[in-house]
Amino acid sequence: MISSFFKPLITYTGYIEKYPYLGPKLKQQTMEKTYYNVSDLPKFGDITSLQPEMGRKFFDYYGEVFKEGALTEREKALIALAVSHAVQCPYCIDAYSTDCLQKGADENQMMEAVHVAAAIKGGAALVHGVQMMNKIKELTM
Repeated sequence: MISSFFKPLITYTGYIEKYPYLGPKLKQQTMEKTYYNVSDLPKFGDITSLQPEMGRKFFDYYGEVFKEGALTEREKALIALAVSHAVQCPYCIDAYSTDCLQKGADENQMMEAVHVAAAIKGGAALVHGVQMMNKIKELTM
């Protein structure tokens, strides 16, 4: 059974064909509304308002992590961009796309970092195939 939440997304095309007059309304409901609002990104610092001490500790740590060390700030920004894609955080993707450009990364470097993340995520999914193969072996022996 498809959850009522996902049904409009999955059946959108079929509804448009069957009920063309609903198209604009369905499009508005399914494609223009998102969980992520770009205007929320600048509010990230506000997370300290409910837990000031924990928020301060997080931002102190966060600031230290991104300082130049064994890795340059540019390299760290590229890693952050790749991880942002792996964890699928649109706020992070926006922030680190900007940060990468500001720190001198070019489009090719940025896309290569994204491909590294995709390869790792793909590999992580595929390696779980071993778990499946082990279960099949267990069940069919």
